[in-house]
Order: sequence, then structure tokens, then C-alpha cells
Amino acid sequence: MWRKMILMILGLCFGNVTACGATAFLVSLGILPRYAGITRTAEKMHIYEHAAALGILVGTAGSFGRVVFPLGTAGLVAAGIFSGIFVGSWIVALGEVLNIFPALIKKCGLRKSTGLLIISIALGKVSGSLLYFGKGWWKT
Repeated sequence: MWRKMILMILGLCFGNVTACGATAFLVSLGILPRYAGITRTAEKMHIYEHAAALGILVGTAGSFGRVVFPLGTAGLVAAGIFSGIFVGSWIVALGEVLNIFPALIKKCGLRKSTGLLIISIALGKVSGSLLYFGKGWWKT
């Protein structure tokens, strides 16, 4: 009994450290401040930081396999949509912060079709996810 309690406490501590580190990474790269700047909600930056840390903690708890969130089909769909939005916006924001898109646009000569490039990236991500889950590759 004590061993399980100690492991549970250690797991929560390590989860907290991971969530704080990932949130600090988001802030240090300027991704969260960029979100706050775009949405003109810089005064609520602490909410972005707490939401990122909470999302990472919940995701970590959900990845253990035995933790079940009884949300039903609607909850699963909502979680999938929000996860997809998070990953997609993470990729775009990270690319923007690291100035990947200007270099890619210049290299490929896509100055007039930047929007098409962003939509293509999003559609590629969606297609890959549908293929991954449609083929059942997540079960292996």
C-alpha cells in the first residue's frame, strides 16, 4: 500500500515538473505571448500559462492507459478537436516564431500563395491523423 502511495506521489511530482517545463518552453519561445498578442489578451497571460500546464497534466494522466475520463462520444470528439487545434496551432506558432515559413516561402518561390501553404500544412496534418486512426495503427 505504501509503495503505491509513494509511486503516486512521485508520479504527480514528475508530472508537475514536466508540465511546468513544457509551459516554460512555450513561454520562452514566445508562443504563448504571441497568442496573447494576436488575441489582444496580454493581461490574461497567466490564464494561458495555467491552461497549458493543466492540459499537459491531463494529457499525461490520460496517457497512463488505466485512467479513464467518462466523457462519452461527445467528450471524445471535443477532446480530439481541441487536441488537433492545439497541435496545429503549436506547429504554426513554432514555425512562425522560428521564422521557418519566410525561409520556406522564399526558397520555394511561393510569395503569392502563402495562405495555400498554411492550408496545405493543415490538410496534411488532418490527412495523416485520419490515416493513422483509420488504419488502426494506434493499436500497435
